[in-house]
Amino acid sequence: MELIHLNSICAPEAAPYSGLTNAELRHAGSGGGLFIAESLKVARCAADAGLKPLSFLGEEAKFARAKEAFPDCGAPYYTADPDELERLTGFRLSRGVLCAMERTPLPSPEEVLSGTSRIAVLEGVTDPTNIGAIFRSAAALGMDAVLVGTSCCEPLHRRAARVSMGTVFRIPWAVLPCLGDDKKSVDVRFLRDMGFSTAALALRPDAAPITDPALKSEPRLALLLGSEGDGLTERTIAACDRCVIIPMRHGVDSLNVAAAAAVAFWTLADID
Repeated sequence: MELIHLNSICAPEAAPYSGLTNAELRHAGSGGGLFIAESLKVARCAADAGLKPLSFLGEEAKFARAKEAFPDCGAPYYTADPDELERLTGFRLSRGVLCAMERTPLPSPEEVLSGTSRIAVLEGVTDPTNIGAIFRSAAALGMDAVLVGTSCCEPLHRRAARVSMGTVFRIPWAVLPCLGDDKKSVDVRFLRDMGFSTAALALRPDAAPITDPALKSEPRLALLLGSEGDGLTERTIAACDRCVIIPMRHGVDSLNVAAAAAVAFWTLADID
């Protein structure tokens, strides 16, 4: 790994870091040929999953740590004056190292669902922090895979991958197309055709508690979670086999989608 000082943030080597920090990767499947991993830990998880580092960007003081984390990596390590780095990335890089990494083609939903029995399906979840937290919970609490609607934030978004603690590279996931011309609703029929019973996590008077034993007895179950504000679309809810809720107290009717996901995953999965 070679340490290279950039004289200008306009250098072509810096282009990936100015173009893919926040503005890009807002919609699942929109990332093109590379993504930015924030922190050496996330980059290491990605590399362990077979993804290739193209370059690193950080303060010179972090170079030795990057070299230790990637001892056999030939990718260059770019650095510059701290103020210049902040101008380039939009934040102070003293909190970590960025790594531009080469994407590989995503598997198809059919490939991801092969052999699975418990999956999470996300629709309209646009906050990268929520996406990352959901992936971390899915990996830790027994989900076999995650399907992400095209109206969701890209799981390889810099912030999402960091909040996930690298689990976006450990749990299988794919993009589930929307239903025809509907840009919000995921294709529930596809899930049914793949042999899944579908449960929408939604506030409905007829919703069953998520602790219902019938849910756990389903051989293949897809749990659908919706956007931070409005939840799942009416079309998606109507297409699901059932609605479920998390019973709550003190007049609280809902949780943040990432918190709700963690509770639901733990309840539905077989965790010893």
